[in-house]
Amino acid sequence: MPVFNVDGYHFSWTKDRFWRKTRSKNSKFHCRGVDANRNWKVKWCEEGASSHPCDETYCGPYPESEPEVKAVANFLRKQRKRVKAYISIHAYAQMLLYPYSYKYATIPNFDCVESAAHNAVLALYSAYGVRYRYGPASTTLYVSSGSSMDWAYKNGIPYAFAFELRDTGYFGFLLPETLINPTCTETTRAVKTISTSLLKKCS
Repeated sequence: MPVFNVDGYHFSWTKDRFWRKTRSKNSKFHCRGVDANRNWKVKWCEEGASSHPCDETYCGPYPESEPEVKAVANFLRKQRKRVKAYISIHAYAQMLLYPYSYKYATIPNFDCVESAAHNAVLALYSAYGVRYRYGPASTTLYVSSGSSMDWAYKNGIPYAFAFELRDTGYFGFLLPETLINPTCTETTRAVKTISTSLLKKCS
């Protein structure tokens, strides 16, 4: 899926370059939108998410309140037996993350997932020498609840990852156009490596 948050993405082109939430309305506040990666039904609106509609990490009025989240969740529920891996792509931090986000704990299939992540960041580095950190999201980045990655994992998709793409803060969300294609190239190498690793070792 090229763009998950279609309305928010369009708004970022026309009104607010740094917009990150959805564009849903709130009946009590003038603030609009929900953080779509805090709106999934997995430890919803706990640590790392906000219950205030004006905050950037607003979790929404209830889990799957956003049509974007609801649509993807329903699709994944129907295709659960066929989907072996789920990869969510974000910016920025140069990290490859895997569950859990919402707690400090080791996933049951840690060895296989950790190996796939290790090989993926090596493949990514081989393109342009860009270094990525990898590990559980809670310890590598921060604790957050209601993420799509955790939801996918908890709902039977055994291999769930989240990329935080370039860079580490110098450009931040305003990555220069000249760096977009290289970022895509190196990330594609990493994704292919994840697929290969899982097919070979974790089937």
